[in-house]
Amino acid sequence: MKTIFAITFILLLPVGCWSQADLSHVPQINETKEQRDERMQWFRDAKFGLFIHWGPSSVTHTEISWGRDAKRPMDIHNGESPSEQVERYGHDFYIPADLYDNLYKYFNPVKFDADRWVKTARDAGMQYIVFTAKHHDGFSNYHTGLSDYSIANTPFKRDIVKELTDACHKVGMKVGLYYSTRDWYHPAYLVGDNEVYDAFYRGQVQELLTNYGEVDVIWFDHVGGRDWSKWKFDELFAMMYEHNPNLIVNNRGARFCGPSTPEDKGPASPEIEKMTQGDFVTPEGRIGKMDLAQDWESCIHVGKGWSYRGEGGFKTSEECIKMLVSCTTGGGNLLLNFGPRPDGTFTDAETEVAMAMGQWLKTYGDAIYGTRGGPYSNGQWGGSCHKGNKLYLHVFEWPADGLALGALPAKVLSARTLTDKKVNVSQDDEGLTVKLESSDQDTPVTVVELTLDQTFAPGTLVEKRP
Repeated sequence: MKTIFAITFILLLPVGCWSQADLSHVPQINETKEQRDERMQWFRDAKFGLFIHWGPSSVTHTEISWGRDAKRPMDIHNGESPSEQVERYGHDFYIPADLYDNLYKYFNPVKFDADRWVKTARDAGMQYIVFTAKHHDGFSNYHTGLSDYSIANTPFKRDIVKELTDACHKVGMKVGLYYSTRDWYHPAYLVGDNEVYDAFYRGQVQELLTNYGEVDVIWFDHVGGRDWSKWKFDELFAMMYEHNPNLIVNNRGARFCGPSTPEDKGPASPEIEKMTQGDFVTPEGRIGKMDLAQDWESCIHVGKGWSYRGEGGFKTSEECIKMLVSCTTGGGNLLLNFGPRPDGTFTDAETEVAMAMGQWLKTYGDAIYGTRGGPYSNGQWGGSCHKGNKLYLHVFEWPADGLALGALPAKVLSARTLTDKKVNVSQDDEGLTVKLESSDQDTPVTVVELTLDQTFAPGTLVEKRP
C-alpha cells in the first residue's frame, strides 16, 4: 500500500500549546446566521437524496465493511459485538478478512452506467446523491494516488467517482461524497501517534475535493477511539473550505473520537469542537425526532442492509413515501439508500421504489420541496409543513370526527387536497378542525393544502388544541 509521505507536524509551543491552522474562513466558526441560511438553503429545500453503498463486498452479497471477519483496530463504539452480530445476521454474514480483502480482484461491474443511476435518482424526485468514495473497509471507489487498494486495480479499472460526479454535473444534480475516516484495512490506522494515517486520510479528502469538480457535501463516517490530539481537524477543515467555501459537512467528522482512556485529550479548543459538529446531524436507520432548530438528515436503507444483500427484504414504496413525509414535516431530509448489484445495476425492488416515489412527487412535490417543518408537532396522525402562505397537512390517519389541531396565527382562506377534493375546515380562537370524506382520503397519505392570509417564520410551533 502506498501511504502519504508529506506529513505536517504540529509545532509544539510553550506549556503544551500547539499551533492551529487558520480557521478564519471556516463557516461553522465565523459565518453569520444569514450567511449560514444562504449556504444551507439548497439542502433544506431538497428534502430527498440518494445514498449509495457499493464496492467489492457486493460480489459475495456481504454487508460492506461490517461483513469483514477480522479483529477491529483499537476503536470504540463499534456497535454490536461479533457474537451479537452473528446472532442477528447469521453466520453467513461474515467472510474471512483475507477473502474479503481480495474481493476487489473479482469486482467487475460491467453494467455500471453513471448516467442511468443519475436518471433513476432524478426520476425518483431525488435532489442530490451521496456516494461511498471509501467505506470502513478501506477500499477506494476512485483513482487515488495514496493507495493501491482501489478501483484502479480491479478488472473494471474505471474511476467510479469520476463517472458519477460527471454524470451529476451534466444535469445539475448536487454531489455528495461519503468518506469513512475509520479504516480497518490501513496498517497505520490508530497506530502509535496516528500521524501517518491522519495525513493519509486528509490527503484522500483533498483528492476528492480537487479532482472531481464541484462537491457539495462531504459525508464523514466516524473517526474512532483515539483522543483529539491524534487528529489534525483544524488542518482538515481549513483545507476543505479553501477548496470549496460553500461545502456542507455532516456531524461525523470527529465522531467517536475519544476519550477512550483517562489520558486521552479532548478538543484543542471550543471552536474546533464546534467546527467538527458540522452542518447537520445524521440519525441512522430511523426517522429523526422532530427538530426545527437544527438541520438533520435521516439515512435509511431500502434493502436488508446498506450494500447489496440479495434480491429480497426490501421496504415498500408506501413505507418510503411515509418516511419522506415524516422527515419533511419533522424539519429534516431523507437520504434513502440503495445497494447496487455487483454488475452495477440497481435491484428491481429499488427501481420500483424510485419510480413509485417519483410518480407520487409529481402530484405532491409542492408539499415537500422547499417547505419547512411545522407548525404542528408530528404524531401518529401525520405532520405538517409550510411554504409561503401555504400550509400542508400530511395525514396518515383520520380520526372519525375530523382532525383537531391547535389555533393558527393566521386565517385559513381556502382548503383543498392536492388531488382537488373538497375539505371542510372550521377555525376559531381555540383551534382548527379539518374534515374529509373517507372516500376522498388517499393512500398512504392525504395531503391537504391550506391557503393562509399570511406567512409565518420557519421554526414556528403551534400549541396542541386544548
